[in-house]
Amino acid sequence: MSEDPYYWTATRQAEAVRRREVSATELVTLHLDRIEQVNAEVNAVVSVDAEAALDAARKADDIVMSGRPLGALHGLPIAHKDTLELAGWRTTHGSTLLASNVPERTQIVVERTRAAGAISVGRTNVPEFGAGSHTVNAVYGATRNPYDLDRSAGGSSGGAAAALASGMIPIADGSDTGGSLRNPASFNNVVGLRPSAGRVPTWPDSMAWGQISVKGPLARTVEDLRLLLGVMAGPDPRSPLGIHTDNPRFEYESAVRGLRIAWAPSIGGIPVDRDVVDALTATVSELPDRLGCHVELDEPDLTGADDVFLTLRAWHMTASLGGLVERHADQIGDSVRWNVEIGRSLSGADIARAEAGRTELFHRMREFFERYDLLVAPTSQIAPFPVELDYPRAVGGVEMDTYLDWMKSAYLISPTGSPALSVPGGFTEAGLPVGLQVIGPYRREERLFPLAAAIEEQFNFGARRPAFCRGSLS
Repeated sequence: MSEDPYYWTATRQAEAVRRREVSATELVTLHLDRIEQVNAEVNAVVSVDAEAALDAARKADDIVMSGRPLGALHGLPIAHKDTLELAGWRTTHGSTLLASNVPERTQIVVERTRAAGAISVGRTNVPEFGAGSHTVNAVYGATRNPYDLDRSAGGSSGGAAAALASGMIPIADGSDTGGSLRNPASFNNVVGLRPSAGRVPTWPDSMAWGQISVKGPLARTVEDLRLLLGVMAGPDPRSPLGIHTDNPRFEYESAVRGLRIAWAPSIGGIPVDRDVVDALTATVSELPDRLGCHVELDEPDLTGADDVFLTLRAWHMTASLGGLVERHADQIGDSVRWNVEIGRSLSGADIARAEAGRTELFHRMREFFERYDLLVAPTSQIAPFPVELDYPRAVGGVEMDTYLDWMKSAYLISPTGSPALSVPGGFTEAGLPVGLQVIGPYRREERLFPLAAAIEEQFNFGARRPAFCRGSLS
């Protein structure tokens, strides 16, 4: 056992509980101690309730000893994204307006992980209302990147990804509109998946038919991600777009030899920092020899994806937050207010154009995947940037005008409907993590896992722990 138990895979931890090699109480205590040890500097986990977690762990141990069937996540500590409602537990959305908000209902994805035996220890930090890919808010402050505490952890599931990378939790939930599961996975050297719309049901949801935003899993390994997706996925009568599947565990064949892979280092013609391109090119260039894949420089036609995403996102922002902005503009940050104002300026014709454009994108992507099995591209256009910035001002020498511009490598994929997984893809010369985005056909999440798992096994980037965390063990 060369690695500390809090860095064991979630699969291994769950198996240890199932075999009675470790109790749920011991496992939860271990992670609570780890949170106490490192969270003050990382600031990833908020609203910790150790007493509630330990009480739940003792009940979980009673179930183990009774011989009753155990859920797939039995005994595993989890912290829920602070935008996902959990009845009786403070859910702030990173806003001072909701600093004391305690909901009476629970988001489906949280229900499911808890029903599978996961034990809630706290919440994970987010940007204000989950807007943007840099985790900082006026309630809890900024989450810092464990690989460099002076850098951003990304977002909006930045607290979740940083907590995973720091060994504070073995699994995490999150959501993704324009990259909020994928970007923090890239920044923190973990694995994050934006599933197809409807794969993971969502409720409460005031705009349940829209699905530009989805819920999904984060983990440290591809196998743990697959385990967690299997718990989260599946239809629910409260969610109108739930997907039925004949493969509920997302099992897959491990062979990747012969896969046809398109490589798009600057997908959609966007700027990407040279250190990111260099790190990922070094990895992708080895896939033919190491894995037997066929790799070609190519990409789908994403014409209009920028307009479609920005239009639908602004529309959803206005629908969900417009009333709050109208009543409490002085207590809401500039980025959220700006995005709501953009949404207010939209017409019905604008929305119709965006929905028609989304349909066109879906079909172009569908046709692209008749030629290729998978598409790979940078998850993020930039490595983790200084934490004091609200967003990076330039990427690849090109000025970024808004807090959304630097997220295009992720958000251009969102309106296509394709599932997209970020797997550790290398490091910059400065030692900062870089994620590789693996993209597949709509509703074919299981097609992503073999390549992501093979990259994980061959290159072992995800096993490189933050020096900050290693040093803290002494």
